[in-house]
Parts: sequence; C-alpha cells; structure tokens
Amino acid sequence: MSAVTLGVAGGSGSGKTTVARSVLQAVGADRIAFLEMDAYYRDVEWRDREQIRDYNFDHPDALDTELLALHLSELKHGRAVAVPIYDFVRHRRKAETRRVEPQPVVLLEGILLFVEPSLRSLLDFKVFVDTDADLRLMRRLRRDIDERGRDLNDVLRQYLSTVRPMHQEFVEPSKRFADLIVPEGGENRVALDMIVARVEQLLQLAEG
Repeated sequence: MSAVTLGVAGGSGSGKTTVARSVLQAVGADRIAFLEMDAYYRDVEWRDREQIRDYNFDHPDALDTELLALHLSELKHGRAVAVPIYDFVRHRRKAETRRVEPQPVVLLEGILLFVEPSLRSLLDFKVFVDTDADLRLMRRLRRDIDERGRDLNDVLRQYLSTVRPMHQEFVEPSKRFADLIVPEGGENRVALDMIVARVEQLLQLAEG
C-alpha cells in the first residue's frame, strides 16, 4: 500500500509547523513519517561569515529538492530514509542523520513546498497556511533570536533583503496549488479538524 502524503506550506512564521504538529497529535505520531523541508538546506562550504550573510537562504535553489523528492518517494513506497540534520547556528549539515521509518501517512512541512513541481506531484493533499505579514515577522524574530542565536539587526536585514522578496516571488504565488488554504494557522480549529478528517478519509481509501 502506498502511503498517503500531506504537504503543509506557508510563509516563514505563518504557523505551518503548529498545523503540522496538530495533525501529528490528532492522527497519531505512530502513523506518520514527518519530514521538515528545513532539514534539506544544501551543505555549503563557507569561505567566511560574509558569504553566509549574503547567501539567499530563501530562494528555492538553497534547498536540496532532489534529495527531498527522493526521500518523499521512498517513504511513499514503504522504504526508510536517512534525513539530514541541519545546524542553523553553523549553517551546515551535521555528520549524523535521522532515520525515518515508513508509515501510513507522510507529512511534509516547508515554506517552498508547493514551488517545486517534483514535490507537488508526490503530494495527495496540499495545505497552505495563510497569515498576515506582520504576525509572521514577529514570530520569525522570536524564533531566530531565541533558537538560532541571531541578533535583531541581522534578522531584520535578512527579512528585508531576501525573506520578504522571496515570499512575494515564490511563496505567495504557490498557494494557488493548495487544496486548502488555512487562515490564521494553528488557531483555526475548524480548518484543523477538516485536515485531520481528510487525512483519515485518504487513509481509508488507501487501505481499500
């Protein structure tokens, strides 16, 4: 039986991770193989800090989409994968990987998820989390400063130079590919119930 694949996309700080984790809790983590697109940043050998500062982490080319599509396909067909572990302080992949076992549901979460045709074609159900830009920025500031060791000026510089322009060029237009658009992210309980119900329905169909 091929696994059911669910993709959750949306801008940085939109609440897509909250939505994904709500699905994990409702459907059951023991039934879901969970992948985060953030783990698939390309492993670049940096020359210096200036190169890191000027690098566009928000462009689709910054992500190893080929490997992610391969892993998604492998899990969909019942084969385990070794997922990279990305260090957001050093901006490099760690030497170790995380083994993800196949499950009846594969849940994939990421900002640029619906931009790439190779990923969209592997998804059975696509959800886009749509949240106001000011709220997304506040959430991103909190996360990058608290969890990733960044300072306020650096986060704002990156937001204005790459995050916001790339959102407008790639992320926002990609929501037209979604099967369901969820306003207000994890706060939208009605939408979350609809997503869980749809996943359960797809599982029943897959199980015949």
